[in-house]
Amino acid sequence: MADPRSTASMSYERAGVLLSRLPTRIDLGLSDSEITAVEERFGFRFADDHRVFLQAGLPVGRGWPDWRNGDPKDLQGRLDWPREGVLFDVGHGFWYRGWGVRPQDRQEALAVADARLREAPQLVPVFSHRYLPGIAGVTGLPVLSVYQSDIICYGNDLTDYLHHEFGGPAHDSPCARLHVPFWSHFLNSSDVTAEDLAGTPVDPYATDAEEAVEHLRMLAIEQHLRRDVGADQLVQAALTAVVLGVDSPGLRALADLTRRDRAQAFELFARVVAELDLVIPGQQAEARWALVRWWLRLIVGGSLNAYRGGLLIWHEGWDLLGRPDALQPLIGWTSEYEGWTDAWGMPRETFTERIITEARSLLDGPWPPTNGTNENA
Repeated sequence: MADPRSTASMSYERAGVLLSRLPTRIDLGLSDSEITAVEERFGFRFADDHRVFLQAGLPVGRGWPDWRNGDPKDLQGRLDWPREGVLFDVGHGFWYRGWGVRPQDRQEALAVADARLREAPQLVPVFSHRYLPGIAGVTGLPVLSVYQSDIICYGNDLTDYLHHEFGGPAHDSPCARLHVPFWSHFLNSSDVTAEDLAGTPVDPYATDAEEAVEHLRMLAIEQHLRRDVGADQLVQAALTAVVLGVDSPGLRALADLTRRDRAQAFELFARVVAELDLVIPGQQAEARWALVRWWLRLIVGGSLNAYRGGLLIWHEGWDLLGRPDALQPLIGWTSEYEGWTDAWGMPRETFTERIITEARSLLDGPWPPTNGTNENA
């Protein structure tokens, strides 16, 4: 089974070769204490391969961030550039569906976007407007060329990027599949789309009142985590619950909404949450684990396509929970399904079955899984 994180790591020897080919001055590499000082001052972490590269030698000159002697205001401005560029486009109509419904007020929309962008991984400048996601403990992240919301992949990893920009054997393959929360939305069609991750793509699955209430609770948790929940989903879930014998004034009103009145659905759903005393975990991690368990149940029950469910758990669970080891096998099978070709000599459905089997195994064990946290995250 392929590990979706397995990519060629940066060695000091390889970094030295790459540095020797750059058309700029190379100063003594950053020490461990200098790396730590930069990270603490600016509030981010270097990806592992970026750290090794800068410790092997520090490129200085036009376009290169000088992490040792550079102007702190200039460095902060370069760190802020990706977020500010996307915010500029938000002010002119851009909106990422994964943020939920766009507020009608422009200033409110900008405030929501700014808050969500600050939750996304920090993009760290490599050279000019080429950036590497700052995710500690990970190698092989794609290098992105960033100009407002015009964001493209400029290298499968740091080595590939440097070859591409400054000469060397760059890859012709599509951009690295390793997902970067939010930023991967802008990459080519081989990446997960916003539609894949924005909401839970299921029809109402409840067969009794208890399941109907649980469905409503999961929709409330999705809202709490600022995931996209549509008015139609709320109305349909309410209607299913009423048919199965769940009752409250707000629930009946929500179920009876006509399509013209769907704008009231969110206010009515807030009433339903209070009337039914739906418990929403206060901690983000606890809420996200609850969603992961729900998605696993939907996969096993057949309400959620195994591959799409695997993507949801990968990008909205595993990634954001610090990549816990307990979920790694399911993520691996999802990765195998995504990368499958005829040359593998087995049907693609083999990996669908393995995703379902792993989902069932997780549900049969303790929850959250006993190794549900990653000490290296």
